[in-house]
Amino acid sequence: MTLHAKLTKGIRSGPRGPKVAAFFDLDQTLLAGFSATAFFRERLVSGRMSPRELGESALGALSFGLGRTGFSGFMAAATSAYRGTAETVLQEIGEEVFHRDLVSQIYPEARALVRAHQEMGHTVAVVTSATRYQAKPFALELGIEHVLCTELEVRDGVFTGRVIHPTCYGEGKAQRGSQLAAEYDVDLEASYFYTDSDEDLPLLEIVGHPRPLNPNARLAQIARERSWKVRRFHSRGTPGIGDLVRTVCAYGSVIPSAAVGLATGLLTGSRREGINVLGAMWGDLAISLAGVDLRVRGEEHLWSRRPAVFIFNHQSGLDAMVAIKLLRRDMTGVAKKEIQQNPIFGPIFTLGGVAFIDRSNTQKAIEALKPATEALRKGLSLAVFPEGTRSESTRVGPFKKGAFHIAMQSGVPIVPVVLKNTIDALPRNAIVLRPATVEVEVLPPIETSAWTREGLEDEIKAIRDRYVEILQHA
Repeated sequence: MTLHAKLTKGIRSGPRGPKVAAFFDLDQTLLAGFSATAFFRERLVSGRMSPRELGESALGALSFGLGRTGFSGFMAAATSAYRGTAETVLQEIGEEVFHRDLVSQIYPEARALVRAHQEMGHTVAVVTSATRYQAKPFALELGIEHVLCTELEVRDGVFTGRVIHPTCYGEGKAQRGSQLAAEYDVDLEASYFYTDSDEDLPLLEIVGHPRPLNPNARLAQIARERSWKVRRFHSRGTPGIGDLVRTVCAYGSVIPSAAVGLATGLLTGSRREGINVLGAMWGDLAISLAGVDLRVRGEEHLWSRRPAVFIFNHQSGLDAMVAIKLLRRDMTGVAKKEIQQNPIFGPIFTLGGVAFIDRSNTQKAIEALKPATEALRKGLSLAVFPEGTRSESTRVGPFKKGAFHIAMQSGVPIVPVVLKNTIDALPRNAIVLRPATVEVEVLPPIETSAWTREGLEDEIKAIRDRYVEILQHA
């Protein structure tokens, strides 16, 4: 069963095939927030926006907000300053803003809805009043083929400063949706449209399954009058007081855990036993206080072969806490050198004998791994994130070879641990923890005794492919 089975049940029990379309608005629907705000802020802070452009954009927004001009007039004022600018400039800004500021603000529930429609073979499209330079990165990230958006005129790779009419707003969205339906033989009566805004009523009215998501006040009222089912997501956007309290408690639980671990070590005379108690207690407290519902499949493989090298995919700052909770005792790890400066993880990892590696210096990295190999020989297991760097999304990055070399040289098995949806609780660059359901799949231990240096890349590829396969169905 998928993590969002209840949310997607209606989709999965309906008709299959490309005759059914699923249209998704962008801002406040796929994304918690507004892509234009991040786009505007980037151009302003980077100095790419001239005073004239700033003034014209402000006047256009004011006139639109007061109802004196329509959306097309607003867009014309906002984009006229692009005249003479190469299209590649906005493409680069769009990619930069998306990966730095926006990808982590995609609602996990929206990802699940998109994936459910895709798995049913539906025709999926982003339909937004935003420009292609804002919308295209989202489509690529989510694997959405069709992007219906407001287009800017380009000649010879340069903006003319004009907007192509009609814009993809209000009635324009319904027109674009109808055009796609005619081109791909889509049955609009069997199709879906997800949006937050009453301005999208024309398209909502021509699909058979209108789906208000995080609706504004006017759309919420319309939904009540027409008995449309409303959904609201709270997994992204501004955190609530409860989220802040949970976060403080989860991180703060390291203090009593350290106190109990220290007492245990002193009373037993065993530094290792003290570390074991600290790790197990903190893992349990932190995950529970964070509001994370952890569901583990294949838990027996965490204990069937030790010592071992346990490898985890890396989506979130929560991953280390999950690894500590799962492995519990007689373990250490490998981490990037920067974590040594972290006020929470740094001291604990140092106490636990974690090998900190400098990824910018290959020779130093190799030297730093020697204590990890020695730890395996002493009977400790090793936790490693072979991607090295946290992913911006749920996609699996390339695996570095270090963990696999260590396992092969030490003659211990590799145990793959697949983390699903830790990014829901704590995406990259976030600090505040959110409640989430996290599934873990522990795969059977993989023997490394027969591996060779020549065949190592094939072994690594086969293991990484399993992660990709499992996460595609998460």
